[in-house]
Amino acid sequence: MNTSAPTHDPIDPIAPLRHFVQQMTQLVGQTQDEPTLLAQGRELLSALIADDRWLPAEYQQAQDGAYRQYLLHCDPLERFSVVSFVWGRGARTPIHNHTVWGLIGMLRGAEQCREYEPRPGDQVAPQGLEHTLRQGMIEAVSPTVGDWHVVANALPDRPSISIHVYGGNIGAVRRSVFDESAGTMREFISGYSSTTTPNLWDRSASLKASPQ
Repeated sequence: MNTSAPTHDPIDPIAPLRHFVQQMTQLVGQTQDEPTLLAQGRELLSALIADDRWLPAEYQQAQDGAYRQYLLHCDPLERFSVVSFVWGRGARTPIHNHTVWGLIGMLRGAEQCREYEPRPGDQVAPQGLEHTLRQGMIEAVSPTVGDWHVVANALPDRPSISIHVYGGNIGAVRRSVFDESAGTMREFISGYSSTTTPNLWDRSASLKASPQ
């Protein structure tokens, strides 16, 4: 499988995302083995986040203290989804899980992550592992490799953006957050921050510009 993304084309700027979606669709059609999906998906995502010029401006926005999850693509069979996760200055998630496999690739800026582990009685506890994900770096999540964490924008002066790939329609997955102050778990469904998604398939501009 050719994992390299197309070079930037100002006439067809979203081509790298289209290429990534095509390759991920082929991958999930070939296997549902999680280690294989994480390993090969990492290679594909690495090529996608090597250049950040393909992401439309409207999917780069978040207010200070807030984070936004924009759907970029959902597989028709909901085998995977791709989102742009934008972190405003000072943004921080609660302790949460995912319940499906996921890959998180840093497109711009940096994220600070603190990992947790589930405990009996709907409790979680810190693992003592904290790390920073910087531009170009990728990490994996899932119930088998580690699924609970808190994530925050690691940059105090500007937003950060990561591209996430999940093994399901992540905006419709029933997940959980842990309320540290109350010591209780609650269910949540994240949804998405926009009702529109990029049009991956209108290639008319690039086709008109190409030689006949």
